[in-house]
Amino acid sequence: MNLSTFAEFCRLRGTEVVEIDLSQPMESQGPFDVIVHKLSDVIVEAEHDSQSRTLLSNFQEYVSTHSHMVLLDPLPAMTQLLDRFASYRIMNKLQKSLRDWGICSPPYLEINTGDPSAIREAVERKQLSYPLTPSLSLFPSVCKTRVAHGSGSHEMSLIFSAKGLGDAGPPCVLQSFVNHGAVLHKVFVVGEAHFTVERPSLKNFPLGPCDRETIFFNSHEVSKPESSSHLTA
Repeated sequence: MNLSTFAEFCRLRGTEVVEIDLSQPMESQGPFDVIVHKLSDVIVEAEHDSQSRTLLSNFQEYVSTHSHMVLLDPLPAMTQLLDRFASYRIMNKLQKSLRDWGICSPPYLEINTGDPSAIREAVERKQLSYPLTPSLSLFPSVCKTRVAHGSGSHEMSLIFSAKGLGDAGPPCVLQSFVNHGAVLHKVFVVGEAHFTVERPSLKNFPLGPCDRETIFFNSHEVSKPESSSHLTA
């Protein structure tokens, strides 16, 4: 849904939608009851760009001085989840603390070296594998960049054998791939309410290592509502 369609949808329900210009003082553009933002790129760029840091700082200052306003999503939470290392650690803790709820997070490995032998040793030590695979057969695995947003963050790969470990470009996360029938569910939570949408996803692959070459793909071309890819067939 684009902004104009969303604005019309809200207008018919008595809510006015305005687009905020972060380059201008927010005080003169408000007041706001709710801010729905997409500042992921700005958060990532703020690590090395002073202008982005300033925009982010001004935005956070406005939010902090208007406590009555609802912000979707809080910046500290977004900053944490944009780092896959951090978000996977959170999921791992949830899996342990909510074991009775049946929450499962596939095992993962943080990769900071480009040495295939070192990666293989770490993978074996971590015992990355499918849940039902009895041996140390470790693949296919999903290779993801560390940062979960930005132009390169959607570039991923499927590695099918130890030979393909050289295709894992650090820093990245190597995670056991779990067959899930080419269906992905995204859950959005707002207060006590939650909403679930279904998206296409990667098709199932045979368990265990094989001689298949590494598959490189862009997740936007696989898991968006309008996606059409041979990888989802």
